[in-house]
Amino acid sequence: MTAVGKKILIVDDDTRNIFALTAVLKSRGYPCLSAPGGEEGLHLLSTTDDIGMVLLDMMMPEMDGYEVIAKIRESERSHLPIIAVTAQAMVGDREKCLAAGADAYLSKPIDIDVLVDEMEKLQAR
Repeated sequence: MTAVGKKILIVDDDTRNIFALTAVLKSRGYPCLSAPGGEEGLHLLSTTDDIGMVLLDMMMPEMDGYEVIAKIRESERSHLPIIAVTAQAMVGDREKCLAAGADAYLSKPIDIDVLVDEMEKLQAR
């Protein structure tokens, strides 16, 4: 479970993914916020103090996940755990995401048990 009162921010341009992840995570006791793009996600991070982790789609129009990670890592929230998520998993994507500053990497479709395990590992650090 995340730190008491901390929310999971889901940043994804596909509302179906946001809806599905939010429903499953909330049913497991994780409070969630969502943003349909990188700019919106960064705005929520700058205006919401109780975000404890970010689930970040890497392939979004306008501002991709790599740019979002860079901006988070340059901000006062630089310590925030980030799980990179991508639908088009290609050779080297995991390494590229981790090198960009993500703490973990998952490919879609997301196995919720694996996601929760990763979230718990990141919170335990």
